[in-house]
Amino acid sequence: MTPSKVLSAALPCPCGNKLAYADCCGAFHAGEAAPTPEKLMRSRYAAYVLQLAPYLLQTWAEATRPATLDFAEDGAVKWLGLEIKHAQAQGDDGLVEFVARYKSGGRATRMHETSRFKREPDGRWYYVDGDMHEK
Repeated sequence: MTPSKVLSAALPCPCGNKLAYADCCGAFHAGEAAPTPEKLMRSRYAAYVLQLAPYLLQTWAEATRPATLDFAEDGAVKWLGLEIKHAQAQGDDGLVEFVARYKSGGRATRMHETSRFKREPDGRWYYVDGDMHEK
């Protein structure tokens, strides 16, 4: 999968891990299955930074997946960082609480969400949906 925004494989991963992109989310964007809900969450955040709509749609549970993602509408969004507050997996169900910071229209914003993930019979984790926390 080719990122819409070019990122050198040697640069730090946008997800906030200290690893190089190629050794972190780049592997998932290239097709490797994320082994945990947290790693899938991190790879999805990096996909938003890089505007990888196909990856986001592929890792979204079919029942809740939108038909399309249009980054043109969000073109002015600049992602600033991801903080994982809590992550857990029990059987085939997972939760990840995170705070993603971004800037849009000159205004800095924090998105605080607890996301639900499901591991399907194919062994892959998928994002289902999330609950936003009050600011």
